Amino acid sequence: MTTLTRQAVVQQTPLKPRKLIGVLIGGSGLIGGTLAHYFKTQTPDTIELRAPSSKKLSIRNAGDIRDYFKRVRPNFVINTAIAPIDADGQLSFEVNYLGALNLARATAALEIPYIHISSAATLPNGENLTEEDQLPLSGSLNNYAKSKLMTEKTLRHMHRTAGLDYTSIRLGVVYGEHDHKIQGFHRLFFSIADESMPVLFTKKGVIHSYSSSNKLPYFVHHILKNRREFSGETYHFVDKDPVELANLILTIKSYLELKTPREIYVPYPLATAGKKFLEILLKVFSRIGLKGSLPAELLFLESFYKSQTLSSLKLRQSSFVDPMPEESIYARLPALVIYYLTRWGHQNLITTWNSEMILSSSRDDDFRANPEELLHSIHMDSTSPFRELHPLDP
Repeated sequence: MTTLTRQAVVQQTPLKPRKLIGVLIGGSGLIGGTLAHYFKTQTPDTIELRAPSSKKLSIRNAGDIRDYFKRVRPNFVINTAIAPIDADGQLSFEVNYLGALNLARATAALEIPYIHISSAATLPNGENLTEEDQLPLSGSLNNYAKSKLMTEKTLRHMHRTAGLDYTSIRLGVVYGEHDHKIQGFHRLFFSIADESMPVLFTKKGVIHSYSSSNKLPYFVHHILKNRREFSGETYHFVDKDPVELANLILTIKSYLELKTPREIYVPYPLATAGKKFLEILLKVFSRIGLKGSLPAELLFLESFYKSQTLSSLKLRQSSFVDPMPEESIYARLPALVIYYLTRWGHQNLITTWNSEMILSSSRDDDFRANPEELLHSIHMDSTSPFRELHPLDP
């Protein structure tokens, strides 16, 4: 083949587009894990999403971020990391605020998009709240809300003064599979399944906005591809219709075929008094060596008695097309029930639910009753080395 022919062949061969590299912070959580799974399965040829652990990259350490980003040179960053909801002031400040600030400074320097996952905790109670609404920043706010609110304000400031290309996504009550920490909505679900909620700690008519973790990756991918429209903006990513808390609790109860919680509404003053009593009791126990803690979600006990709904109008008027318009907490509930009851049952966390709701496989039955027979069958046909991993013949 002549040199001219080789050049012609090279010119006719289409160049493979360069794969983008993204960095995901907080990949072990519900939101982060869902995002990591989406980009791994949906965009393997175009986007490589790296999710370094806190041992490899601590966002509380600006030096870690500078060194890691110098090596990786990412094309975008997604931050889903949060400190525990009930963390003290120092940890909340360092992870939720200082970590987000360090990432913003790095992405501004690299001139790359920064996607920040925020929370409805930055908003007051009320209905049909817009993206322009915010709580006033004050020392009386709990550590979680305060740190998330400070982050929103700083990102907006850096967009104006440093050209930061960011998008902030506020979530409501998040639901979805793979929440390994049992928090938020899944803590509520667990309390019902474990029959540890005898009555309703809310009142009739209290409604909240819910966010699907399964749909969020599609939105993140879309805004990464449409930076001109979404840069410097905040969006409420919530289902169109809000949900009444009491009705949701009673619906879960009916799915699980349980007798509790009974439809008795505990007044807010009585609920707060009970919470304070338990806090005092736990302090007494701690003095004799017994450790215990209340669920972190009780930090937001007031929210169980007051409505907060986020307007999704701005999202619906954007170029984003909902890939699952029928998705809602109620539509997702049957799958969530099966997934979490199976998981919690395997972990021996709950034993009170009706096991007939979940169909066990024949292998599960054999493992419980006939392990020797199961072992023999596996030895017969399931122990050969993986053929695909054999060394290639020279």
